[in-house]
Amino acid sequence: MNSFPGITDAPGFDEPLEMLLACHGRIWSQCATLEKLNKHLPEHGCDQQAQQAAGAILRYFDTAGRNHHKDEECDLFPVLHGTGDVAAQRLVTHLLERHVVLDAAWDELRGELQEILSSQSARLTPHVVQNLIRAYRTHIEMENAQLLPMAKRLMTPAQLATLGRSMSQRRGVTFPQSA
Repeated sequence: MNSFPGITDAPGFDEPLEMLLACHGRIWSQCATLEKLNKHLPEHGCDQQAQQAAGAILRYFDTAGRNHHKDEECDLFPVLHGTGDVAAQRLVTHLLERHVVLDAAWDELRGELQEILSSQSARLTPHVVQNLIRAYRTHIEMENAQLLPMAKRLMTPAQLATLGRSMSQRRGVTFPQSA
């Protein structure tokens, strides 16, 4: 347990739904950094701070962001779809379609961030930035309000443990033995 007041330990792989929720928070944090970067560039150009922010956003979405989508697409969504619950099947289908939109929005922005990182550009296209942020806002709200509570209700402890193991394996982390 963390000894600092107000600070809680991050969930572990033995709490996979809580980890997915925490990841949503980190995605939202990266979106906030992206907004700050977009405001920073016109005044400061492609300075060291801009390059660091662009690099951090790129690293996050190219690694943790991709892993998060794989956690859902390869592990969580198939289990929920397989429950036979019609609402779950519809939601999974919709969220898979939204992942395609999110991936396209990221692909459109990624090149601009790489140019900032390499000092080739000091500009982000405002509608490209807002497109990604809006897409993630809507997606995260839907997953937090509908997907995660549904998964908690429909998944068995064994399915949750399997999800956690897959998530840890995807990241090259040892799954807790007590789970």
